[in-house]
Amino acid sequence: MVTILLVDDDKYILNLVEVHLVEEGYRVYKATDGMQALNLMKEHSFNLAVVDVMMPFMDGFELTKEIRKMYDIPIILLTAKDQLEDKEEGFASGTDDYLVKPFEPKELIFRINALLRRYDKFDDDTIIGIGRTKIDKRSYEVQVGDRTLLLPLKEFELLHYLMSHPRQVLSREQLIEAVWGIDYDGDERTVDVHVKRLRERFSKLTDDFQIRTVRGIGYSLEVKKR
Repeated sequence: MVTILLVDDDKYILNLVEVHLVEEGYRVYKATDGMQALNLMKEHSFNLAVVDVMMPFMDGFELTKEIRKMYDIPIILLTAKDQLEDKEEGFASGTDDYLVKPFEPKELIFRINALLRRYDKFDDDTIIGIGRTKIDKRSYEVQVGDRTLLLPLKEFELLHYLMSHPRQVLSREQLIEAVWGIDYDGDERTVDVHVKRLRERFSKLTDDFQIRTVRGIGYSLEVKKR
C-alpha cells in the first residue's frame, strides 16, 4: 500500500488532506513538526512526503534537507507564501514540487500521483496482458485495444492483483491484505464495491476476462478461451 507522510502544524490542514488521501486509497501518517516527522520515518516506510514550510522547531526547508540525506522519496512542499525566493529555497533544499496555500485537495492528489509515477517506487514493474487488455504498474495505465484508462488507485491495484492470479479463487481476506494492507480495519464489503465498479467499467469494453463471484469465499478472474 502506498504510504504518505503529512507534516503540518495546522491540524485542520492535516485532517482535511488526510480525508482526501484516504478516500484515494492511501495510508497516511501525520506529524505536526519536523522532529516528529523524522521519528515517524524511522518507524515506517513512506512512498512520499507532503511538508509544510512554516513549522516550529524545524521548518520545511530544513526537514526536506534531512529527509534527502537519508531517504529517496518524492517531497511536496506546502506554503502560504508565493515568493520566487521561497520557491528557489524550496527546490534548493531538495523538494520535487511546490504547492501554495490555499490549494484544492484534488490538485495535491494530482501532483502526488504524478510524482509517484515519476519515482516508480513499486515492486512489480511488469506489464500484464490478457488478450487485448494490458495493465502497466509503472504508469498505472490500463490499455484495452487502442483505449487507455486511468483508474482510481484501489481499483487499479485490485485489478492488477486479480490479473496477476488468473483462474485462482481469492478470498476477500486475501484481497484485503494484498490491496488495502494487513492493517486495514474496514469492512470486507469494500472488496465487493470495488469489484462491482471494475465490472461496470470493463463489461462493455472487453470480453477478455470476467471477475467471477465464488459464493462464500471471494472472487476469481476468469480468462476467455480463444
